[in-house]
Amino acid sequence: MIELNRRHFLKGAGASGATCALASILPGSLAALEKSPLKGVASEVASICEMCSTRCPIKARIVDGKNVFITGNKEAKSFGGKVCARGGAGHSLLYDPQRIVNPLKRVGDRGAGEWAEISWADAYKEIAAKMNQIKQQYGAETIAFSSKSGSLSGHIFHLAEAFGSPNTFTHASTCPGSYVVAAKAIFGTKMKRDLSNAKYIINFGHNLYEGINMSETRGLMQAQMDRGAKLVVFEPRFSIVADKADEWHAIRPGTDVAVALALCHVLINDNLYDHDFIEKYVVGFDEFAAEVQKYTPEWAETISDVSATAIRRIAHEYASHAPHAVVDFGHRATFTPEEFDMRRALYAANILIGNIERKGGIYMGQKAPGYNKLAGENVAPALAKPGVKGMPKPTAIRIDQVEKQYAMMWSNGGIYQTILDATLDAKPYQLKAWVMSRTNPMQTLTDRAKVEQSLKKLDLVVSCDLYISETAAYADYILPESTYLERDEEIQDKSGKNPAYYVRQRVVETIGNTRPSWQIFKELGQALGLEQFYPWDNIQTLQLMQLNRDHSLLEHIKKMGYVSYGKPLMLREPEMVTEFVKAYPNAKSVDADGTYASSMSFKTPSGKIELTSPKIEGMAPGRGVIKHRDVQLKQADELYFIQGKVAVHTNGATHNIPMLANLMSKNAIWIHPITAGRLDIHSGDAIRLTSSVGSEEGTALVTPGIRQDTVFAYMGFGSKNKELVRATGKGIHCGNLLPNVIAPICGMNLHTTGVKLVKI
Repeated sequence: MIELNRRHFLKGAGASGATCALASILPGSLAALEKSPLKGVASEVASICEMCSTRCPIKARIVDGKNVFITGNKEAKSFGGKVCARGGAGHSLLYDPQRIVNPLKRVGDRGAGEWAEISWADAYKEIAAKMNQIKQQYGAETIAFSSKSGSLSGHIFHLAEAFGSPNTFTHASTCPGSYVVAAKAIFGTKMKRDLSNAKYIINFGHNLYEGINMSETRGLMQAQMDRGAKLVVFEPRFSIVADKADEWHAIRPGTDVAVALALCHVLINDNLYDHDFIEKYVVGFDEFAAEVQKYTPEWAETISDVSATAIRRIAHEYASHAPHAVVDFGHRATFTPEEFDMRRALYAANILIGNIERKGGIYMGQKAPGYNKLAGENVAPALAKPGVKGMPKPTAIRIDQVEKQYAMMWSNGGIYQTILDATLDAKPYQLKAWVMSRTNPMQTLTDRAKVEQSLKKLDLVVSCDLYISETAAYADYILPESTYLERDEEIQDKSGKNPAYYVRQRVVETIGNTRPSWQIFKELGQALGLEQFYPWDNIQTLQLMQLNRDHSLLEHIKKMGYVSYGKPLMLREPEMVTEFVKAYPNAKSVDADGTYASSMSFKTPSGKIELTSPKIEGMAPGRGVIKHRDVQLKQADELYFIQGKVAVHTNGATHNIPMLANLMSKNAIWIHPITAGRLDIHSGDAIRLTSSVGSEEGTALVTPGIRQDTVFAYMGFGSKNKELVRATGKGIHCGNLLPNVIAPICGMNLHTTGVKLVKI
């Protein structure tokens, strides 16, 4: 073990200086510890980053006994052995004096910031007593459980199921949900992008050069730099991805679907689509083609401000590069209540040129069971999903299934915003408590005032987090989780074109009295009297259950950190199929065209790609066919307000981390010079934005890189929590301006609205 000096660590983490100074010592914080000798687990450890939801493979090592250096794992080729600014700042999170390292109990009014330390045993006992009391009096379903998506959600959702509540939620409906739900409706499964092999890319605001996903961001860079791919961007502001594009079209906010449908109109009417592919693998084309007849480029120009000439030319250029061309289906683009059909229209533009399972297009991915079946041998181990005998199934209805149209959303993710309706208006019944893990709805949900009202109304709020976040500030109990550099977790599937796995491992010994979330929710479950549903002792037991007790395989995955099996495969790419068959003598026989196209399996009712969906029509009459619907996002005397991601922060999660707070501590408001001139606003001036639900004050940034009718802010700033010294009152709080509006079918919350702008 390597002895680590805490004073040196704090220096290395940049903990000194004005932006990191503590106004007072927080109870339970790292700064409140007397002495905390720190130890590295090994000289270098392979693990997984947790600074954003991408969760890149990393390696971390101790440097000179006084810091942690984090880099990418070179075994993960598509990630390039690199990390972004957020990933490199992980050590700053680890040794932050504001970090909570002892459990806390509220002792004053909720949200007042008055805390006392409490032992784990007492915290579990008191929380369990209150939860069981609520269950007995009102029912288990009156407690909601929410978590950041991914590896953090499994254990809190296991607790919810064992406890008897169906109400589990991730952040999906606030960020990535719409493109997943749209893919489920059309393909029956989630789709992936093969950006690195694309020769022509159309992008509707998926800003991979700021909302960084290391693998996809590098893929986009490779396409542009190595393959000379043309990049066309439709976005209301001149973002970094727009800056690096060949063309930028300043589209009107909320009108992406009009341009996407106009592109489809040209592809069909000018006979640029792949007839053979449509005939073999697609249903509902005729209905879709009939619908898009009216969506001409000239019509789209009147709605979107993108010229009809440009739309026609782009459609022809795009088709000329088929099938190695792609319309990026997005992540967080310009939002509209018609998110579902916007994403479906983007997928339709891909389907029309037949780029499914082709290089440079979109594909379904290859997990071990399917890959092994094609290979005729066990090329890759298949992960087992540990089950628990006698696990109860909640019988109550979920609070978000009050409308049939949301049935496409996966059940454990849910429509996050419905927690507010169930708490404030008892729809469909009254919520009494909220248990959450590493989630910050005060920042990520819309209509901040309603979120605050909900948190104050509940009988019990429990937050498992690293900080007293803006949401945790309203909790009754804060259970401090170990950082990702201090905890082990289950093996995760990272399959793409071939099967792959990786694993998170501790880099340093635990600091303070924190615990990993798997342990926190296991011990809380035991305090609730649910011991029988926790047949594992530790994380290694779970890992071995996943690998069918194969100790040597577990050690191999731990040593490498990231393991990949077999050859990359896309089912309709002849060259890749040829290499696959050469590698595996017992492989399935190829089709007459030298592909595995006949092995494509779509989990839709028809078994084919559904451009028109009878299932959706049954759920919401009139919505089976992809179409344009008029929406009103602002009043005539208002500006559009839009927001997005920045490269050095992650949503509402990193703005108090020392290194990242120093890089960017506030968000200025982008305003076009003509708009600013009318109001006598200059860069640096204090301004106020007012919407239908809230008002925010900030600083102006006058720039030609935004439409005249639009203002923009990076999200995650403007925290109202006085305990977060670095984040307090710095910039615009986007959620305080956005109304709580839920999009049909996909359940996304609206991130575009109208605001009035004045100079202060």
